[in-house]
Amino acid sequence: MTTSKTILTAAEARIPVYSCSIAVIGSGAAAYNAALTAHRLGGEAAIITEGRLMGTSRNTGSDKQTYYKQSTSAFKSDCAAEMAKDYIAAGSMHGDLALTEAAGSLRAFFGLVALGVPFPHDTYGEYPGYKTDHDERGRATSCGPYTSKYMTEALEKECLSAEIPLYDGYRAVHVLTENGHACGVVCLSAGEVTDGNPAGLTVFLSDAVIWATGGPSALYYSSVYPESQNCSLGAPLLAGASAVNLTESQYGIASVPFRWNLSGSFQQAIPRYVSVDADGNEREFLYDTFPPADSIPAVFRKGYQWPFDPDKLAPGKGSSLVDIAVYNETMAGRRVYLDFRRNPSALDGIALTRENLGDEVYDYLANSGALLDTPVRRLRAINERAYGVCLDHGVDLETEMLEIHVAAQHMNGGLENTIWYENPALRDFYPVGECGGVFGIKRPGGSALNSTQVGSYRAAERACALAGDKKTDDPLSAVRMEQIVRCMNDYSLLLTGDRPKQDRAAVLAERARDAKLHDRCAAFLRSPDEITVLRDKTALEIAEFFDVHGAADHAALVELSINYDTLVTRYAVLSAMLAYADDGGSSRGSYLIKGRPEIDTAHRNKVLRTCLSEKDGEVSASCAFENVRPVPVTDNWFEEVYNNFGKPDMFG
Repeated sequence: MTTSKTILTAAEARIPVYSCSIAVIGSGAAAYNAALTAHRLGGEAAIITEGRLMGTSRNTGSDKQTYYKQSTSAFKSDCAAEMAKDYIAAGSMHGDLALTEAAGSLRAFFGLVALGVPFPHDTYGEYPGYKTDHDERGRATSCGPYTSKYMTEALEKECLSAEIPLYDGYRAVHVLTENGHACGVVCLSAGEVTDGNPAGLTVFLSDAVIWATGGPSALYYSSVYPESQNCSLGAPLLAGASAVNLTESQYGIASVPFRWNLSGSFQQAIPRYVSVDADGNEREFLYDTFPPADSIPAVFRKGYQWPFDPDKLAPGKGSSLVDIAVYNETMAGRRVYLDFRRNPSALDGIALTRENLGDEVYDYLANSGALLDTPVRRLRAINERAYGVCLDHGVDLETEMLEIHVAAQHMNGGLENTIWYENPALRDFYPVGECGGVFGIKRPGGSALNSTQVGSYRAAERACALAGDKKTDDPLSAVRMEQIVRCMNDYSLLLTGDRPKQDRAAVLAERARDAKLHDRCAAFLRSPDEITVLRDKTALEIAEFFDVHGAADHAALVELSINYDTLVTRYAVLSAMLAYADDGGSSRGSYLIKGRPEIDTAHRNKVLRTCLSEKDGEVSASCAFENVRPVPVTDNWFEEVYNNFGKPDMFG
């Protein structure tokens, strides 16, 4: 399969223009599945990525990274409607989206199994499950710490075998639109740089855009997103795409030397929590928060209650008090570690009996063959591969401590979806994977991996079904040309203008500075007054961006484009947080609001929709609450489904 290429002369530059039916932006599990699905359905997709090896799917994990699906255990009944009810239980999630996520989960899961992703089954071919965050049904499964990596590699292999075009090294900076439809993207690429096109501007024209770029990782300084993952919500927001639930993200304890969730086995092995001051003095700080005996079950429960949760702050017992304690130590200037070499002092001199540990902890360790004398021995008995992850990243838990902090991990909200994963405000634009705003206040652990497959399949299915519905006879109309020329002027001027030039290191330092400001007031602890100040500062930086910045070279230019996208995303996120607070919203999900510790219930049946508009470089936001849609009650009369299947009416 090939894409056609022409050369466009615009703004005295010669710009390469590629054409395809479906432009898939990204190179993770969602992007590859979208492209592969389109290929199998007879569509022509092209994969366009900033960096093939950069995404979250390929570079992140946990002790045993979870995939959530409808139960496949032989003696546990389940159905899509029951799974959908569990999705929406915490609130602020549309029921019809919950049903599509649930109904598509088995097809998605067994599609991965067919590609060779090594999900474990027993002698009889049964795929058993286990309980995960916000899940009492045991729907979770895992291939170990690298589940999403295995998914991505298997899907990529199939895409390469199918010879689906892949454009590597193309950073998408603008979504082309006309008459409310997405019709392509504008990218920066070092490989397309010429004397007349110093920015390497490249245009991809398409009938549909599937946006699979992951979450807004660059917002945060303390982050478990891989460092190679960048922010890519700003361009769609400026193009008119709507967003929902930008207030809702997850935060939890993660490692500092390498970015990794420290959930599951890492906590269930009951390590020692230690902080160290500038003089090297150690202390086990959890005993400021917990009676020693209560610290053991609290740490253990962090394994399956990993996200910070205001519901789990019961004095002296709640597992999320661990997160608060870690945060307070870091704010006091002390470095915090998990020490697997020695037992916490609460276990010193006592036997690991049911009486001393309690039923929950004892039964788990006993069933895992892990009633052993040190945390590292317990960890290796429970999950040797979790220990191996640390070795893979240069940390041997047998001999050294692992530095930790409380970090951002996942945004539950994002760009808005219909049940076919099209954005309702920007037609033919499909946000899938983490950038899609599928989830509400909480989500079951591993449901994000399921969403990468379900959403991308449905988006590609619809895009292929409607591929013949052309929006214009002129692929380079005046409306599109105006957008292309503006991009050329903005990004070329960053390279050739007379303002001071920043190298890549300086641009990254600027991003880190802003991320620290964001963390201080708008992560898992939030202050509306400080958010207002940061929101207004961000708006000013957006308005001035192309007038005050300069890039020393193309690498710095690409990083500047990421900074601009991050600023736009931050403005939208902070605006949503303020709209929620202004409506009386209080703590919920995975965050506490300063002065409002009570758990919010008034907004559980609503989603918060955010749209941006831009004029002369200045952005503004509109935010409004909408009622959640219920889980549909379907009749599913077979003959009606049979006769409607594949027809345009099916796709809405």
